[in-house]
Amino acid sequence: MKLATVRTQAGTRAVRLDADRAVQTGHADVGELLRHPDWRDLATAADGAEHALDGLDYAPLVPAPEKIICVGLNYRDHIQETGRTPPEYPTLFAKFPPTLVGAYDDVLLPAASDQVDWEAELAVVVGAPARHVSAAEAVAAIAGFSVLNDVSVRDYQYRTLQWLQGKMFEATTPLGPALVTPDEVDGGTAIDAEITTEVDGEVLQRSTTGQLVFDPAALVAYVSEIITLRPGDVIATGTPGGVGHARTPPRHLSDGNVLTTRIAGVGECRNVCRKEKLS
Repeated sequence: MKLATVRTQAGTRAVRLDADRAVQTGHADVGELLRHPDWRDLATAADGAEHALDGLDYAPLVPAPEKIICVGLNYRDHIQETGRTPPEYPTLFAKFPPTLVGAYDDVLLPAASDQVDWEAELAVVVGAPARHVSAAEAVAAIAGFSVLNDVSVRDYQYRTLQWLQGKMFEATTPLGPALVTPDEVDGGTAIDAEITTEVDGEVLQRSTTGQLVFDPAALVAYVSEIITLRPGDVIATGTPGGVGHARTPPRHLSDGNVLTTRIAGVGECRNVCRKEKLS
């Protein structure tokens, strides 16, 4: 099953994406739908207003998640290019809902920086409360997967040892277009799919989610030791090798670049980068 949050004249609406149409579920967004314990049944049975697939205006998949937990240094190839050793535990930081944009919205390049980088990521969307769960138990808490790009402002990120300030700029992080349930992807909750970033059609990242050091279930279990994960929460699982900052010389995004983030079997975000203009 595939679910999305789309913008309509009446506001955002959760929809089930069928092969030939989008069907409203009766909820304002996917986050609201997931808060129902029987969300799968509700989505399957939905028979609300229908929309053509062409021209859907995708909002961020979960417009206002309670938590966006991000994982750093979680791909073996990315760890290698940074010259570090694989971590013993996941490296966690956070984002906030104002960072999110839709799958085809513009990405805002902040006026404060010219060192904005791309980071293709598999997003895990939580579908049930999880607290102190094992990796085996965590599988049941995974609603599905989506595409995210953890667009990062590198000079702010590395001003201190804490990365947060480089990760929380507004309107920088595409999330979507859809939530794809684990039964729809190779490997299920242990998804193994190609992940790529293109800038103006040039492939700059290419790897597979099989390169993850900590897989989705392991991440859900680990985070659940710290805080209760709730339906609609998002875990960004880290980026593979090929980021701009690690290149010689470094490369960064600029005004007008088309940033395409793709995960096979999950979807694609395609965002035009626009430099922030201060009034």
